[in-house]
Amino acid sequence: MGAHDLDASVKRIAADIAAMETRGAAAIADAAADALRQQAKHSDAETPDAFRAELRAAARRLLETRPTAVSLPNALRYVLQRMNGDSVETLRRNTVAGAEEFRTRLDHAQADLGRVGANRLRDGDRIMTHCHSTDVLACVETAREQGKEVSAIVKETRPRNQGRLTAERLVELGVDVTLIVDSAARRYLNDVDHVLVGADAIAADGSVINKIGTSGLAVNARDRGTPIVVAAQTIKLDPDTMTGNLVEIETRDESEVIDRPDREAIGDISVENPAFDVTPPRYVDAIVTERGQFPPESIVALMRELFGEAVADPWIESRPSTEFGGDEQ
Repeated sequence: MGAHDLDASVKRIAADIAAMETRGAAAIADAAADALRQQAKHSDAETPDAFRAELRAAARRLLETRPTAVSLPNALRYVLQRMNGDSVETLRRNTVAGAEEFRTRLDHAQADLGRVGANRLRDGDRIMTHCHSTDVLACVETAREQGKEVSAIVKETRPRNQGRLTAERLVELGVDVTLIVDSAARRYLNDVDHVLVGADAIAADGSVINKIGTSGLAVNARDRGTPIVVAAQTIKLDPDTMTGNLVEIETRDESEVIDRPDREAIGDISVENPAFDVTPPRYVDAIVTERGQFPPESIVALMRELFGEAVADPWIESRPSTEFGGDEQ
């Protein structure tokens, strides 16, 4: 393998990610770290500069496959941050060690997060959930393993009704579940001890990007004095997004909301179906990760620890506006 050549493993892994043969945040992150490990192990670069160039070329090739998947650049950033040394062998050793460390931490991340989140749940607590999050379920599962009784009010989460998946899994864990329509959430907030939601991404200022409806739920929870806790592994942290209002919100097909015959019967209307919204950090009480529990404003410090000092401080670089967030997307 000559300088700047990509290892066969990198090409294969990149192809699998691009074809969505490898999918899911954790699986993509694990595959990306393994690809850099393979590149480092098999490199026959003769100089440190050539070795670094090879690894960066591999990272670019991987990043091109799914540029909007937050876990992918996070895995690459974690490994490349640990690529240091004055010789090829030192660079190789440190890069391989960084990749293996990342994969080991990833392997234990959800269980570790579950233990952190379970500490917030007391025996007899009732939670409210939104959408479907395996990180949220990990918190509840650990609490149940600790012998705590937990009940849940589960929002259906229209239009795809992912809340029903959450309800099914909670029942399997021995949780007493009440399923409600989304618009009934405020009615029941006084009856719950925590709102517990997941995240698709978290910006450097602590803004939470999650399934549409999360932002409104958080506003209502704050008004009722109900704590809202976000459960998310650190691979969901997005150091490239300083504030949540910079996130481009995906819009899904209108067929999820209304079928063609009904649409035609109504007449000339527009249908919007945003998939996510942004919850400003002022509405979030805590973000639970495998590294511990953090207030939103401290997330940037965790990002720096994981991804390097290049992560900008949103509280210095860009003052948070009282107007940004999901309602303004």
